[in-house]
Amino acid sequence: MDSRNRVFDDAARVAGGAMGALAGVRREVETLVRHQIDRILSNMDVVSRDEFEAVREMAATARREQERLEERVAALEAALAGNKEKPAKAKTASRAKATKPAPKEG
Repeated sequence: MDSRNRVFDDAARVAGGAMGALAGVRREVETLVRHQIDRILSNMDVVSRDEFEAVREMAATARREQERLEERVAALEAALAGNKEKPAKAKTASRAKATKPAPKEG
């Protein structure tokens, strides 16, 4: 019985050592693959996630500013159009008074 337990203990140790070795090989392969992917991406001139997020935020800010300025321009144009109509109406009214015949006396 004692030799049987030793065999199982030895087999367990060998299996544990093999699993440790395989885990080490796995980590090494992952590291190599990561380095290869990084090298390929750097050659492709791909932007990083941080750069992409920064540019996306800048574009969103620019879009909000553009919309705000469009609203402001529309309000200014409306105000300007309102100011142009008032003097035009006043001129029309004064012209009507000037062309109206004077009442006859008499």
